[in-house]
Amino acid sequence: MDIKKLFQIGGLRKRWLLNTASVVIALGLVCVMAVTASFAAYYYSTMESDMKYRARTTTEFFADYIDQTYNEYYQSCITYAQTFEDKDTIELQFINKQGDLVASSYGQWAGKAPSTPEIQKAVETRYPEPYMGKDLNTGERIMAVSSPMIFSNGEVIGVLRYVTSVQKVDKQILLVGAISMLALLGVLIVVMCSSYYYLRSIMNPVAEITEKAQRIASGSYGVQIKTPYKDEIGELAETINEMSSKIAQNEKMQAEFISQLSHELRTPLTVINGWSETLLADENMDADTRQGMKIISSEAKRLTEMVMDLLDFTRMQDGRMTLAVEMTDLRSEYEDTVFMYGSRLSQDGIQLHYIDNDEDIPEIPCDPQRLRQVFLNILDNAAKHGGAGKRIETEMRFEDNEVVVRIRDFGPGIPEDEIPLVKKKFYKGSSSVRGTGIGLAVCDEIVEMHGGILTLENAEGGGTLVTVRLPAAH
Repeated sequence: MDIKKLFQIGGLRKRWLLNTASVVIALGLVCVMAVTASFAAYYYSTMESDMKYRARTTTEFFADYIDQTYNEYYQSCITYAQTFEDKDTIELQFINKQGDLVASSYGQWAGKAPSTPEIQKAVETRYPEPYMGKDLNTGERIMAVSSPMIFSNGEVIGVLRYVTSVQKVDKQILLVGAISMLALLGVLIVVMCSSYYYLRSIMNPVAEITEKAQRIASGSYGVQIKTPYKDEIGELAETINEMSSKIAQNEKMQAEFISQLSHELRTPLTVINGWSETLLADENMDADTRQGMKIISSEAKRLTEMVMDLLDFTRMQDGRMTLAVEMTDLRSEYEDTVFMYGSRLSQDGIQLHYIDNDEDIPEIPCDPQRLRQVFLNILDNAAKHGGAGKRIETEMRFEDNEVVVRIRDFGPGIPEDEIPLVKKKFYKGSSSVRGTGIGLAVCDEIVEMHGGILTLENAEGGGTLVTVRLPAAH
């Protein structure tokens, strides 16, 4: 396993592994400290016991010389120190009551008289006293045991002192600590590797389920998840599969219903449109009847446009929407659309201003009828939602090998939180304007089929700006 990759992962994997590692490290450090402290206590207590035993037996040995004179006694101390067998590892010292070094197994020039606190304490308590710490003269870490030398009259005449360096013991304890840390590192690596592979066995299926669920959420209904697991992950996958199948079935039924309903509505609407136009041609019709027939004709045309949107939507849903591509002078097509729709908007008191320019816009491969449908739908939306501004501006330019159409109204604009949603099917947002909520979804699909992009945003100074970008070659 790649350790670098292990620490680059995120999400649940990272949280799981870091939490596991923190627990293992915490427990491991406690164990390392406990083991190291146990070994240190064992080594130091063993050394102290050994030195106390030496001090006690040596003091008992020298009790036979207590009846000698002071000079004879000190000479015996010097002789014993000179013949001390363990002088390579332990120093034997004889110190008088005044704290002066009388004799040392290191020789006559052993150094300054020691000044550690256990010497005076042994004199005062008349019992052997241990000491571990720094030598106040050399700064070296030592362990010492001082045992009082008591004369026959009961007077303490000096101290017998064993002293040794704890440097080797400290190194041994550090070695134990280092070995414990290496063992902890090994355990941590094993735990992390096992956790990683365990998580991979869980997260890989979860990642696949997430990916398929996102596809289902984006409209790929009927997608199935394949998993060999029979545990909770398998149950989750089966549940999502069942949900996906049911949604696909419902979507199919809905699309079929909309398609059938739209086809059924087209015939009566065609008849209504035809007869309303025929009746409006009668010059003898009174004013009220003519006004009513105009309303019938207008609403029938609006309903026809909705039916056509529904039919396009069902074609888009089941992949039957196609393009009749041909080389087209899109500027000419667009200017005709603007002129035709501008006359209609002027009746409602809305001015449609086309910003003309002298740019050379080449012919592009496209379906002119479908793009005319897109432009009319966007202009109609601008009139419905931005009609309060009483003005719509539009232009066509050639930028970066793309034909760019911009349509701007001067209405209230779109709430910022609704901008990412307005192109979704059936989404109407907070608008009170009547409609099916599928017009922009169909437009977006047509533009994408041309390899282009349709975007909506709030314009500076108010209103909504819709931009359609179509590649010059597709």
